Amino acid sequence: MAGGGRKKLKLRVALSHYDRNIPFFDGNLLVPDNIELTALQVGQSVPLRDGGDRHERMIGHSEFDVCELSLSSYLMTQSRHMPFTAVPVFPRRLFSPSQMYVNVSSGIEKPEDLIGRNVGLSSFQTTLSVLAKGDLKWEYGVPWEKIRWFLNREETVGFTPKEGTFLQKIGEGKKIGRMLEEGEIDALFMPHPPKSVTQGSDRVRRLFRNPREEELKYYRKNGFYPIMHIVALKKDLVEKEPWVPRAVMDLFEEAKKIVSQYYDDPNWSYLAWGRHFYEEQRELLGKDLWPFGVSKNRKNLERFMEYSLDQGLIDRKMAVDDLFTESVLNT
Repeated sequence: MAGGGRKKLKLRVALSHYDRNIPFFDGNLLVPDNIELTALQVGQSVPLRDGGDRHERMIGHSEFDVCELSLSSYLMTQSRHMPFTAVPVFPRRLFSPSQMYVNVSSGIEKPEDLIGRNVGLSSFQTTLSVLAKGDLKWEYGVPWEKIRWFLNREETVGFTPKEGTFLQKIGEGKKIGRMLEEGEIDALFMPHPPKSVTQGSDRVRRLFRNPREEELKYYRKNGFYPIMHIVALKKDLVEKEPWVPRAVMDLFEEAKKIVSQYYDDPNWSYLAWGRHFYEEQRELLGKDLWPFGVSKNRKNLERFMEYSLDQGLIDRKMAVDDLFTESVLNT
C-alpha cells in the first residue's frame, strides 16, 4: 500500500444502497488511513435523483474511481479494450426464474411456449436479460433466437446483433409494464420489474408457478447464485496505484463481515420473519452465497461469458482471468 507520509488517495465509489453495501454509507466501515473514501449512492437501470444511470456514467464518462457495474456491460468493455479493470467482488446476484413475468391471457404456461412470442427486456445486454436468455437455452432448451425481443431502453455499450435476431425499441411514451398488462407483449424479463407488475396486477403472473423450486433446482445443479454486478475500477488509477485493487477488496470483505451480523438481531429486517428466512437460506444454499475471489466464482463467470458470446455481445471467447487486474488473480 501507499508509503508513510503520503497524501491520502481520494476514492469515489459508486454503489447501490443494498444491505450488503450499507457499511460504505453508515460510517461503520474501517477505512485505511491512506484512503479518503467517498461512497456515492448512485442508481442504475432507472435513473434516480442522483442524475443518471451508474453504468452509463462509468462506461461513458469514467465518472467514478470504483463502480458497481453491470457484469454484461463490463464484459463488453473488456472485449472492446476500454479503460477499465475489476476486482472479483459481486454486489448483486439474481436467479432468472423469479424475474420472468407473463400476461395471464397469453397462454404461456412453460418456457417453450415463449417461442415466437413478444418478450420485453430492459435492454438486450442488461445482465438479467443475458442470464434469462441463456438460461432459457441452456436449462430449458428454448432458443432465445426464436423469440421477438422488445427493448425498454438504449444499450449502454453498442453492438451489432446476430443475423436474424428480432430487436425492437418500444415507442416513446410507452410503458413496458402497461404493455404486458394489455397484451402488447406476452412476457417480460426485468431485474427491476415495473410497478404495474410488483403491485399485484391480476393480469400478470410469474412464468413459473413455483420459481423458488426452479431456482433451488438451478442452484443444486450448477452450484452458484448467478452474478449480476462486478466492481470495476478505472485502469489508469490501477496503473498509477497498483495497491488499490487489493485495498478495495479488503473494504468489501470488511463490509461483508459487518453485514453477516445484521440478522443476529431478529428484528433487524422490516420482514417479521427475516431471521427465519436467513436461517432457511443458510440451510438450503449454504453459509456463503456471496463468495468473493476468482476461484470461487470461475464456473459462474464462465457460464455467463458463454451466454454473452452466444448472444453476440462479445466477439471472442475470453478467459476469466482476462477480466481482472493481475494483483487479484490469486484470490
